[in-house]
Order: sequence, then C-alpha cells, then structure tokens
Amino acid sequence: MSITKQRTLDFLDIEWKTYIERFNRLPVEIGQKRVENQGYQQFRDMLAHILAWWEEAMPVILAVAEDRGYERRKYDYDVFNAEAVAKYKDWDEAKFLARFEEMRQKSAADLRSMNEAAWENRRVRAWVNGVFIEHAREHLVALSRFLTLDTLENEWKEYVERFEKVEDKDAFLKKQGVGNFRELLGHVIAWWEVGERIIKGILNDPNFKGEEPETDSFNAELIVKYGKRSDAEVRKEFEEKRLELIRLVSSLPEEAFTNREIEGWLAADVVEHFDEHAING
Repeated sequence: MSITKQRTLDFLDIEWKTYIERFNRLPVEIGQKRVENQGYQQFRDMLAHILAWWEEAMPVILAVAEDRGYERRKYDYDVFNAEAVAKYKDWDEAKFLARFEEMRQKSAADLRSMNEAAWENRRVRAWVNGVFIEHAREHLVALSRFLTLDTLENEWKEYVERFEKVEDKDAFLKKQGVGNFRELLGHVIAWWEVGERIIKGILNDPNFKGEEPETDSFNAELIVKYGKRSDAEVRKEFEEKRLELIRLVSSLPEEAFTNREIEGWLAADVVEHFDEHAING
C-alpha cells in the first residue's frame, strides 16, 4: 500500500485544501443531493464527521510515531459519527469552517515533522490511509484532477499486485461475480473505454450525447470476451489503458472537472469503481 509522507501531505495540501471550495461551485440542488446520498442532511454535517476523525486520528498517529502509550478504543461508528455532528451543530458557521481549516493545516504540519521511521509503522499507515486518503474517496462530492490521478497512479497501479497477495482468490472473485481475474480486469478496462469515449466526445462537441451500454448485458458480454484471453494479454492491456487514462486526465482543461458529464464518468469509472472492486491489504 503506497502510504507515504508526500502522498499524505498532497492529500492535505491539495485535495482537502480545495474540498469545500469545489463543493461550493456545485449548483445548490446538485450539492444537496450528493450530500444526502452520503447520508447527511447538510454538507456541514459531513465536514463535522471528517473533522472529528482527523481530531481522533492525529493524537494516535503522533503517539505511535513517538513511541508513547495511548488509549485504544473500540468504535461504534454510528455513535461516533452522530456525536461528531452534534458536537459542532451549534457552532457559528465561520468559527466551524475556521476550525476545519485549522485542523487541516495542523495535521499537515504535524505529519510533515513526524520522524521518517514512523511511516513504516502499519498502525500509522492504517490511520493515515483511513482518515486522509480513503476518506477523500468515500466522501467524494466534487471530483478533482488530483483525486482522479492519485487513484490511477496509486490504487489502480497496485491492483494486480494486491490480487496476487489475496489468500482466498476464489472467494474474492466469486464476490465480484466473475470466474477469474482476467474477467474482472476486462470489466474495468471496458468501462474505462466507455468513459474515455464519452469524455473525448464531449471535448470535441459540447452537445455530444454518449450512449451508455445496458449494464447487465454489457458486463455479461465482457465475461465472455475476456474469459477467452490469456492472463498476460489482459494484464498488459489493463496497464496500457491505465497509462492512457493518466495521460487523458492530465491533459484535460480545468473546466472539464466542472462539466457534470465528464466529472460523473471519471468519478464512477476511476474512483468509485476502484472501491467497488477494492482488494484490501
């Protein structure tokens, strides 16, 4: 798992720094719908949840880094999250947003000064990954170029390697609804190709309307198609397509990320699709 100091700082200095600003660019009704889909009544409640986990994580991370003792807690996540929302419910808006930004900056400063050896500690990496990296994907409400590229350059890059470390591969593949790994990779490749075609169509013609395949039949066709090919061939195609997507995303004009069609395809195909088929470990 590529949990490094620089990558974590980039999440704090880039992704989380612009998180509120990007959300505020959304039309009000779109933003509200996305927040409700996350299970929150308002954006501020979701920020309170994110903030509370930063506040919870940093003392643990620093204690481990400094080889100090700390209280180990078992979490009832529903209770913790409800308490986080309640804690900041009556705060003045400006004061609350200032607290969020203060904690972001302090977390970055503390992690920047943390000793290098601590980044090899599994507990440190687990907390950092959970509250700063995975949390950004989990609470994606307005996609950034940074998060798209990070997912392609880190998570998808390690996907094949992570699969090789899965102990019960048959159980994992069964849960994914495929018979073998090349069928799963083929499924990812093909949906990347659909999104890429639509994105390029929109860039060439703002009025372009791409047709999305019927999901079930398309996925069934992919299983047949990629089930007949060799592992090496499919893995090579997967890596080529991943690199091609990186080039495409890197070249997109900034306004592409405010186009809801383009943003929607990238969010679904690159970020959300990774977590849908995530390989833990």
